Amino acid sequence: MNTKKSLLVTFVVLLGLGLSSFKDDDRNFQIAKNLDIFNSIFKELDMFYVDTIDPEKMIETGVNGMLSLTDPYTEYYPDEEVGSLKEMITGKYGGIGAAIRYYKAKDRIAIVEPTEGMPAAEAGVKAGDIILSVGGKDMVRGTMKPQEFSSKVSEALRGEPGTSFILKVLRPLKNDSTVMEFKITRKNIRTNPVPYYGMVHDSVGYLSLTGFTDNCAKDVKKAFIDLKERGARSMIIDLRDNGGGSLQEAVDIVNLFVPKGQEIVVTKGKLRQAAGSYKTANEPVDTEIPLAVLVNGGSASASEITSGSLQDLDRAVIVGTRTYGKGLVQTTRPLPYNGTLKVTTSKYYIPSGRCIQAIDYAKKNADGSVARIPDSLTTVFHTAAGREVRDGGGIRPDIEVKGDKLPNILFYLMNDDLIFDYATQYCLDHPSLTDIDSLVITDADYAGFKELVKSRDFKYDRESEKILKTLKEVAEFEGYMDGASEEFKALEKKLNHNLDRDLDYFAKPIKEQLAEEIATRYFYQKGAVMQRLKDDDDLKKAIEVLTNPEKYKLILSAPQVAQK
Repeated sequence: MNTKKSLLVTFVVLLGLGLSSFKDDDRNFQIAKNLDIFNSIFKELDMFYVDTIDPEKMIETGVNGMLSLTDPYTEYYPDEEVGSLKEMITGKYGGIGAAIRYYKAKDRIAIVEPTEGMPAAEAGVKAGDIILSVGGKDMVRGTMKPQEFSSKVSEALRGEPGTSFILKVLRPLKNDSTVMEFKITRKNIRTNPVPYYGMVHDSVGYLSLTGFTDNCAKDVKKAFIDLKERGARSMIIDLRDNGGGSLQEAVDIVNLFVPKGQEIVVTKGKLRQAAGSYKTANEPVDTEIPLAVLVNGGSASASEITSGSLQDLDRAVIVGTRTYGKGLVQTTRPLPYNGTLKVTTSKYYIPSGRCIQAIDYAKKNADGSVARIPDSLTTVFHTAAGREVRDGGGIRPDIEVKGDKLPNILFYLMNDDLIFDYATQYCLDHPSLTDIDSLVITDADYAGFKELVKSRDFKYDRESEKILKTLKEVAEFEGYMDGASEEFKALEKKLNHNLDRDLDYFAKPIKEQLAEEIATRYFYQKGAVMQRLKDDDDLKKAIEVLTNPEKYKLILSAPQVAQK
C-alpha cells in the first residue's frame, strides 16, 4: 500500500512538473511567435507601404503602446533622453541653472526661474527674460510643437561644465523692452532639495524637502542640526508636492530619527533579485524630538516611505491630506544602443507590513482606465504602538486638514501667462524688496492686475457652462426640454459669464498665487516657500500639536480598550 501511495505521489509530482514545463514552453512559443509577427509586419510596411515610413518613430510608437499596458512608471529612454533620467535620479546636470517654459505671447521660450547662486542668476539673467539666441543660434519655434521647442532650447542651454556661450534675451522694461546679452559659463548644477528651513515658532523648526535626490539626506541632516542649534525643540518636515525619488535616501532620512538596525522597507517582486530589506544603517541624530510631517495628494513614493514609516513607528504625527499612493519600485535596465528601460520590479512594504499602492494597474476597466482601490477593500494593519492604519490608499494623515481647491479661473490665468506677466511688471515697478514680510498684494495692486487681465481679452472655460450644456443635450434627447426650458433659461442667466465677479470672488487664491510668483522673483525658491507659509492651515495644525505635548502623545498612543 505504501509503495502504491509512493508511486502515486511520484506520478502526481511528475505530472505537475510536466504541466509546468508545458506552460513554460507554450509561453516561450507565444513570445517568439508574436515577436516574429511584429518583425514581419514592420518589414512588410517598410517595403510595400505607399509612403516612406519613419522607422525610429514607428518602432518607438510600438514600444510606447506596449508599455502603456503596464504602469505609468515603466518607461523607455532612448540614448538622447538618458541624460534626463540621470538628472531626475541625481538632481544634477551641466547647464546654467534656470527653469524655462514656452511663452505664448512672443512664441518664444522665457526664463521662468533662475536658481540662486547658479550661472544664469550670477550673470544677471532674470525671470521674464525672453530667449532670442543661444551661442549665436536663433531660438525660433518654426513648425515644432511648444514642448518640442522647449526641449530644443533646454538642450542648447545645457552642456559640458566649463564651456561658455552668449545668451541673447529680450528683457521687458516699464514701457518698452531691450535686447541684452550675457556671457554664461556652464557648471555642474545640483538642484537644492532643501530650498528653505527656519524657525516658524519660538521652539518649532521647519524644513521643506522638494525631492529625494542623491545625498539629500545629508542636506536634511545639516538643516536639522542647524535648527536644533537655533533652539528648535520640535520639528516640521514638509513633504507636500514631493513626488519622491531615491528609496535609499528616504531610509536615510528616517534613520535621522529612529535607531540603527530598524527595518524600514521590504521590497517584493516576481524575481528573487527584486526582494530586499532596507534597514537603518547609522546612529540617529535624535530619537526623542517631537516630529510632524506635512503631506498632500502630491506626496508620493519616497515621500510616502518617509511619512508612512514614521507613522508606523509612532515617531511622527502626519498632518495634511491623503498622499498619492505609489508603492511601486523601479530599477533601470540597460538596452542596446545606449537606451535604458526604467521598469517596475517590485512593491514596497513599510514597517507595519502594509503596501500603500493605491492603483492596481494589472486590473483595468473596459475602457482601459484604472481606478483607486476602494477603502472597503483595504486591510487594517497596526503601528508599533497598536494604532490602526490601512493599506491600499496612500498615507492617511493622523490630523486631516481640508485642502483648498484651486478655482478653474486660476488655471487659465496661469496658462495664459497673466500671473507671470503681472509679476514681471510688479518687479519693474518695485526694483527692490527688503524682506518677504513686506510683500503684500494690496487692493491697488490687485486692481492693476484686473486691468491687465481685461486688456488681454481674457477668456476661460467654466465647468458650470460645460455641465449645463451637457445637461441640456441630455434633457433634449430624453424629451424633457419643452417642460424645463424656462428653468434652463433662468439657470443660464444666473451662470452668465461675469469676469469682474469671478476675479473678485476668487481674489484670495489669485492674490496668493501672485504673491508666490513675485516672492520667487526676489528670493528664489526659498521665497516661494516662505510666502506659502504666511497663511498655511497645515502648518498651523502642526504647530498646534507640537506645542501641546499631551495631545501629541495621545495621537501616537494606541486607543485604550474599554474595560468590561
